[in-house]
Amino acid sequence: MSLKTTRWNVQDSLETPEDCAAFIEAAIEDASDDPAFLALVIGEVARARGMTQTARGAGLSREGLYKALAADGNPSWSTIVRVLAALGLRIHVTPA
Repeated sequence: MSLKTTRWNVQDSLETPEDCAAFIEAAIEDASDDPAFLALVIGEVARARGMTQTARGAGLSREGLYKALAADGNPSWSTIVRVLAALGLRIHVTPA
């Protein structure tokens, strides 16, 4: 008897704004010192919510959004804030 597995896709789990916020929060807690990882995580959320719609809402081209959130991308702070806003999210800071 063999075990069948399927590939897990995080985008399937990012259905609500709350899911997306929790995913990004977890990434910040796990790798807050790695901005490239955070950009990849935001990219996963953007793909789950729709890259074209997210890019449009952030005032970017779709290609520009893919490039900014790629593994070797280096998005500016304003790009991150605009993408999060387009996703219906915002940054919240609390005491450590």
